[in-house]
Amino acid sequence: MTSSALTPALESRFAAARGVADAVLFEGYVLYPYRASAAKNRLRWQFGVLVPPAWTAAAEEHDFQHTECLMEPKAGATLAAEARFLHAQRRTVQQLRDDGTFETVPELHLTDRVLVPWDEGAEERVEVLATVAELTGDGVVVPFTRPAREEHETVRDEDGRIVGRLVRRCEEISGTVRLSAVELDGPYRAMRLTAVVENTSTWTPGAGDADRDAALPRSLVAAHLLLGLSAGSFLSMTDPPEWAEGAVAGCRNLHTWPVLAGEPGRADLVLSSPIILEDHPAIAPESPGALYDSTEIDEILALRTAALTDQEKREARGTDDRAAAVIDLADSMPPEVLERLHGAVRALREVTEPGAPAAVASDGFSHMPGGPDAYDLIRPDQPWWDPAADAGADPARDRILVDGRSVGAGSRVLLRPGLRRTDAQDLFLQGRSALVEAVLHDVDGGVHLAVTVEGDPGADIRREQGRFLYFQPDEVAPLEDA
Repeated sequence: MTSSALTPALESRFAAARGVADAVLFEGYVLYPYRASAAKNRLRWQFGVLVPPAWTAAAEEHDFQHTECLMEPKAGATLAAEARFLHAQRRTVQQLRDDGTFETVPELHLTDRVLVPWDEGAEERVEVLATVAELTGDGVVVPFTRPAREEHETVRDEDGRIVGRLVRRCEEISGTVRLSAVELDGPYRAMRLTAVVENTSTWTPGAGDADRDAALPRSLVAAHLLLGLSAGSFLSMTDPPEWAEGAVAGCRNLHTWPVLAGEPGRADLVLSSPIILEDHPAIAPESPGALYDSTEIDEILALRTAALTDQEKREARGTDDRAAAVIDLADSMPPEVLERLHGAVRALREVTEPGAPAAVASDGFSHMPGGPDAYDLIRPDQPWWDPAADAGADPARDRILVDGRSVGAGSRVLLRPGLRRTDAQDLFLQGRSALVEAVLHDVDGGVHLAVTVEGDPGADIRREQGRFLYFQPDEVAPLEDA
């Protein structure tokens, strides 16, 4: 077993998957409007934070990720694992005084930016290579440490004179990667692979550093795992073959979820991510670059960023180098690139038989409940939608049966998002009560409930603007109407 660089063949395949893995690594890294002073940027890093074990007792965060998936390795195969995470480094700002010493200040104004204190993320990775034979029995355990360090960066004004410096401090972090595999019972030569990434820091919070900000510099931030086989394949955990469904159901995945990665049609790579993804996730080809905000659409984000005032852009550029790159990207984006963000057709196929599945064409934006817009392409003599069929639809008055009870506008329901939903924000709505605003029917015969969450101070504004949350009938439970 070795803990070293990947082989050239594995490195080439991992490189193709790192684009998506980087999106996971920097998911929500810095949010629009990209200023440290913005309220939404004061609580940093929401996904895949593995905190020191002593901190888990004080917060609902975890010190490990546990991945289990199925693989069919060929004889003599090697497994490559790459644990990736950010190491938070705390940046302070110091100004040069007349006596030649440096003084820590809350901000330092330059011509093009305003430098402020901020936590930056330094990319880290731990690489492990092991033969599949070595994974059996006790498996392999690879401990790792990243030492504490301090770095200084000189800050100069537009005339080249030294006016201050940035001081970056990293705390020591330590962890372990554990890999093991067992052969499954039955006629199929498959194995269950277990991969655990854990924070093993011995740091204990004291009376003066018992908050999350003290734990973050000692945490593995945005942690995720890439797994690759030199020969053989993994099985999809989302859509496994029928013979493997029972074994897949028996796998335990805690604080992470494994999906097939890399090129579609191949199954030799897995990305285990704290964000729920589908098999073979990919970055949209229209995306002009990383924008880091975890909830926005590229087009809207680019337009909003370009519309920031000059002072807001100075503050954003001084917040983080990645935020500065977003500002520069938005300011330099040509109209033809922005136009490409407005819509994209992924796939079209003609519907030639009655009852055939709908075409899978999408503009890439979630305008309608349940996901992106979809447009059927059918023969010219067969209209894709009959307006007369909509005459009897009335979202404000239509009602449906849910658990044997009539539900419509004005009904109260309990939200229970299903496992199929991929929006991590839905997890925060689990168990919340909501008011049904409308019952909507789509052209494919699906039913969607438009709701506002009870207790949401912005519900009246959302109602006036027609901005609702959408759930399917099996994702709610009726409550007694108010």
